Amino acid sequence: MTLINYDFQKELISNGKREDGRGLNDYRDFSAEVGIIDNGNGSARVKFGNTEVIAGVKFSVGTPYPDSPDEGMFMVSMDLNPLSSPDYEPGPPKPAAIEISRVVDRAIRESKTLDFKDLSIVEGEAAWMCSIDIYPINADGNLYDAAVIAAYLALKDAKFPELDENNKPLHETRTKKGLKLHNIPMMVSFAKIGDSLIVDPTRREEKIMEDRIHIGTIDNGNICAMQKGGLKPLTNDELLEAVDTAIAKGKDLRKLLKKV
Repeated sequence: MTLINYDFQKELISNGKREDGRGLNDYRDFSAEVGIIDNGNGSARVKFGNTEVIAGVKFSVGTPYPDSPDEGMFMVSMDLNPLSSPDYEPGPPKPAAIEISRVVDRAIRESKTLDFKDLSIVEGEAAWMCSIDIYPINADGNLYDAAVIAAYLALKDAKFPELDENNKPLHETRTKKGLKLHNIPMMVSFAKIGDSLIVDPTRREEKIMEDRIHIGTIDNGNICAMQKGGLKPLTNDELLEAVDTAIAKGKDLRKLLKKV
């Protein structure tokens, strides 16, 4: 990105505008659908503008951890597909993929959306392992928010397979029993460009951002996750502004999810 383009965008944003016509706190058009992967136990697709993310849930059975014998296991993984962006390359998971995975995991885990005791089959012997795999189809910025929503909707769509007499899952089956979800975690991501914070940054905006912060909230507005990136600090006023905006935008996004 050229210096001229950077200066142009920075000036636009300083005047409360963005190159795609949105305001600083406006999200791109949102859409979502569930049940898009036949072979998954649950799945969802989420779009913010040109950003598109798919999440799939897979249930397996394992031995619970010794320190939590009456709980199941939970894992999130993110694969930054090179076909989704020229910024990604083939190979082992890069730091960006690991960071997004951990942020999504934290948002779901700390929001208490899942009660891991509901995943227990036989205490100390067998428990469900719930794995969420997330893939960007088109990475045009703000994968964090899209990934959290896709993961949540995939969990909401998920149904357990039947178990045989040895508690082995019959993956060709799908019961009507799903997960009990107790909260809706919502992530709101901000990019700092100049002296302004903007929500739902595009890839072009992420290229010129000087700082970023991701704030996850639950239904009552409490914070369940937060992640800071970039080398520059945020002021106390900027942080408070981001928290207030994250709470408000989280409520707006939850209203959209009720239509999915």
